[in-house]
Amino acid sequence: MADFIFGRQPVLEALKAGQPIEKIMVQHGTHGSAIDSIYKLAKQNGIPVTQAGKERFRELSQEKNTQGVIAVAGAKAYAELEDILAVAQGRNEPAFVLILDEIEDPQNLGALIRTAECAGTHGVVIPKHHAATVNDTVMKTSAGAAAHIAIARVSNIVHAIEDLKRSGTWIIGADMDAKGLYHQADFKGPVGIVIGNEGRGLRRLVKENCDFLVSIPLFGKIQSLNASVAGGLMLYEVAKQRHAAER
Repeated sequence: MADFIFGRQPVLEALKAGQPIEKIMVQHGTHGSAIDSIYKLAKQNGIPVTQAGKERFRELSQEKNTQGVIAVAGAKAYAELEDILAVAQGRNEPAFVLILDEIEDPQNLGALIRTAECAGTHGVVIPKHHAATVNDTVMKTSAGAAAHIAIARVSNIVHAIEDLKRSGTWIIGADMDAKGLYHQADFKGPVGIVIGNEGRGLRRLVKENCDFLVSIPLFGKIQSLNASVAGGLMLYEVAKQRHAAER
């Protein structure tokens, strides 16, 4: 079954990032500056654009909001862990990596990828098993950010953590039972931020292989944050400390 990218901005961002796309369909009568840009970039990249009626769009979209544009995506070109470290080296910055331990909800994955790209991370690491993949829902939720950031899909998260540690990266996991608070940690050096599964949190071996565990203080009756919110707080604490250090 083909993977689709729905919506004007996600398709446009995928084109800008050079994501593999087999073809693009535009609904009859759809116009606008974003549509013009899609036609232009598709032509530059040799990607065919066809027009289709409302019935065809309804059949493919399954009631999703397409904004009159659907792209048939090629296989997602996942990066290697070394590629993420190379991005950091190319920017002359200490490594900044987001590691996701079995995030299952595609919308959470998309939101985390979007925040990671906005916060300036060099890449995201996700597992091959028991986790969401970068599909059309993730592309849509990430607002196209998934096309702009290196994403490594690994067989074993613990092994990936070990490889990062050997490269000099400190691994800091978010854990609700940790004594230290996230804003008290030093994130200015090479760092990998680990966010666990929506319900189970970090798995035992993943937790044991972190250099530090930190928690996010909670002041209400609910004793846990959504994974994407927790990840956002952690990622922007890293960004805050690094940009404060630059001033």
